[in-house]
Amino acid sequence: MSGARDPLAREAGPAMPAAGGMAIDANGVACPAPIPEVERVILGHGSGGQLSAALMRDVIGPALAIAAPGGPLNDAAVVEVAGARLAFTTDSFVVSPLAFPGGDIGELAVNGTLNDLAMMGAQPVAISLAYVIEEGLPFEELRAITASAARAAVRGGARIVTGDTKVVGRGAADRLFVNTAGIGLIPDGVAPAADRAGVGDAIILSGPIGLHGVAIMSVREGLEFEVEIASDTQALNGLVAAILGACPDVHVLRDPTRGGLASALNEIAATSGVGMLLDEPAIPIPGPVRAACEMLGLDPLHVANEGKLVAIVPAVFAEPVLAAMRALPEGADAALIGWVVSDHPAMVTIHTIVGSERIVDMLVGEQLPRIC
Repeated sequence: MSGARDPLAREAGPAMPAAGGMAIDANGVACPAPIPEVERVILGHGSGGQLSAALMRDVIGPALAIAAPGGPLNDAAVVEVAGARLAFTTDSFVVSPLAFPGGDIGELAVNGTLNDLAMMGAQPVAISLAYVIEEGLPFEELRAITASAARAAVRGGARIVTGDTKVVGRGAADRLFVNTAGIGLIPDGVAPAADRAGVGDAIILSGPIGLHGVAIMSVREGLEFEVEIASDTQALNGLVAAILGACPDVHVLRDPTRGGLASALNEIAATSGVGMLLDEPAIPIPGPVRAACEMLGLDPLHVANEGKLVAIVPAVFAEPVLAAMRALPEGADAALIGWVVSDHPAMVTIHTIVGSERIVDMLVGEQLPRIC
């Protein structure tokens, strides 16, 4: 419940740095802490977690200050053009391998771009598709990836209207990097943003988490399961339209990609200055995903997704939104997983399956590189 008191709010606080690579929490307990890299980029800066946030906050953001407007970091920017509100986004994809169970880098790039637009409530108008190709990539593979991107655009109701190609020497691009950009129209009265989560709001997840990350990992590590785990990559703009039909004033929409559900919710909690209280039994985690994470020592809440969203809506709209989502294949397994609370602002906590309570932190380093 939104009014429930979280006992961790009185006990936990930000960890304080200490000598020797340790951190001291609010109870005076020492725990291992990574030594931050402050001079150069490391792989963990691409994780979508704490290091990614630090890279933007400490390096890229200040360098862009004279040219970039302030405000919360959302999945896309909102730009007004001739009286219309447009969502504008860009993204790059470096997934390895290029093809995986459930999709490939072409489909992933288009779906990811459409979803960034959708998280602003926009329906797509046009997207771009640009390649950095390593010398030696077979034409057959490039054709297949490009055809996959085209099919994904058609399914999502978008047009690929421009693009670019560059070729680099062997060993300089790991076969293929893909860059996209997209624009979409935002309906009047629709304004989801990372700073709009309010106390009492319901937190709704569109379906099972962890599928994309585990699908990639299964290929890389040669893992076999009784049931094949396929990536959940899909466009979500149709699902978003249904959500907005049930609740035009959706407060926040976010797709939990790199860094998983935990990082997405922590970003929203910090930006909105609120707490979040999750119910672990309510979070849909497929059995094979849970088994793979237990075997490899991973937290499913940190594993990447490419076809799921989180909707934060006023509590009165929770049931209508759930009904609208469950009427579509993309949201058939939608679930109410928690509430926005006034306690422990900027922190996410969870009631666990065994009845305890713990902090859900943002991913620190790189759990699984080259995933999207």
